[in-house]
Amino acid sequence: MRKFRITVDGTPYEVCVEELDEAQPSAATTPRPPRPAAAAAAAAPRPAVATAPGVAPPTPTAAGSGDVVSPLAATVVQLEVHVGQQVIAGQEVAVLEAMKMNNFVHAPSDGTVTAVLVAAGDVVAEGQPLLTLA
Repeated sequence: MRKFRITVDGTPYEVCVEELDEAQPSAATTPRPPRPAAAAAAAAPRPAVATAPGVAPPTPTAAGSGDVVSPLAATVVQLEVHVGQQVIAGQEVAVLEAMKMNNFVHAPSDGTVTAVLVAAGDVVAEGQPLLTLA
């Protein structure tokens, strides 16, 4: 057994790996060429952030007081609102998928959607702003 420490998204983990046969290289140590699909996906342009007329787009890295944030790391399945739409507290604004389960995001307060910061298919982190309410 060999012990390794790996870090995933800033969280360190200690793992034990058993070597079965030292004579044959393992799949983990065999270098592989990059997949063309991954390179194409990385080069794909991101959609523009939708904002209301006359409103500057907020910075997506920091959550402000009017931001509706993702409660967990997930993939955006559907956005239920658009810029300029009035919402009431508790109204469903987005559907996120994590571990094959849908999670519904609700508006924390009444307001008007001034910016949509993500699109369907985007992967979001916990605490990342999804949209802004004013």
